[in-house]
Amino acid sequence: MRAVVTGCAGFIGSHLTESLLADGIEVLGVDCFNDNYARRQKLINLAQAREWDHFDFVPVDLTRGRLDDLVADADVVFHLAAEPGVRASWGDRFDTYVRNNLLATQLLLESVRSAPERRFVYASSSSVYGEADVFPTSESVAPRPYSPYGVTKLSAEQLCFAYRSNFGVDLVALRYFSVYGPRQRPDMAFHRFCRAGLEGRPLSVLGDGEQSRDFTYVDDVVRATRAAAGAALLDERVFNIGGGARVTLNQTLEILNDLAGKSLEVIHSARESGDVRDTGADIERARQELGYDPAVGLNEGLAAEFEWMRERLSAGSSTSSSTSRRVPSSRADDAAPAEAASTSA
Repeated sequence: MRAVVTGCAGFIGSHLTESLLADGIEVLGVDCFNDNYARRQKLINLAQAREWDHFDFVPVDLTRGRLDDLVADADVVFHLAAEPGVRASWGDRFDTYVRNNLLATQLLLESVRSAPERRFVYASSSSVYGEADVFPTSESVAPRPYSPYGVTKLSAEQLCFAYRSNFGVDLVALRYFSVYGPRQRPDMAFHRFCRAGLEGRPLSVLGDGEQSRDFTYVDDVVRATRAAAGAALLDERVFNIGGGARVTLNQTLEILNDLAGKSLEVIHSARESGDVRDTGADIERARQELGYDPAVGLNEGLAAEFEWMRERLSAGSSTSSSTSRRVPSSRADDAAPAEAASTSA
């Protein structure tokens, strides 16, 4: 089996790549190292994968044009590459989101349409739902994106289904809910909260902390993504991938207090445009069709991310293997006071 993983140097993509390689699957990894966070951290994310003989890496921008050569020998394409983040998608960066989330997806779909039997797994987002009225939210709920980021993810998802309807592309779309764990992006809440707790700095929470999320551990997301590649599916092609329960941000801070062994100083500030109040995934369809059952609870998952951050800070500027999941400091502003961070998928 041969797989293509776009966004292979990112948070989820690097974990997926290593999981595939460990099972003997040949992987062609693709990443353009967009500037949403430091290139160095992404290179470190790839360190373990590059030790495998059956891993090839292509540093290419998917918006360059025809991509037939990348997917020609693939049995499955995992399309995880995207421009992430809700609040950064407003204003003059919107064109970046359109290019990296929509145009890149369209060009990749053009390259797989000639081989419709090839499974195409698209990493969508809970952000497509926006401010949902029903919890847990099922896939049958009409999407109402609340941010430009959510708009681009939903647009790319719908584009995928246009290619399925017209050309028979064997498509599966997975709507990830607030993924966390080791290697989480620096702009995301748990990354910054763990770092602040270890460095003894105050952290900022947008709103009153009673907003809730369905946090999903990265290993569970990888299992679901791989299951989507091999499942025998009929009509259902969109699946929520969540952690199984809604938790408030204040509840996660209580867990982090225990991990840090002290009460963290919290500074509250106003919610920003694009941040929804609550998310919650109905995962029954994924249970039935993909055999998905989240295995990592929030206490265990946060402990793993907290320990990864501890090792990262202890490592300083040295590079170590991802077996210990240690990543050195990669950008100067990581040392700034912890700021309000994204909890979105």
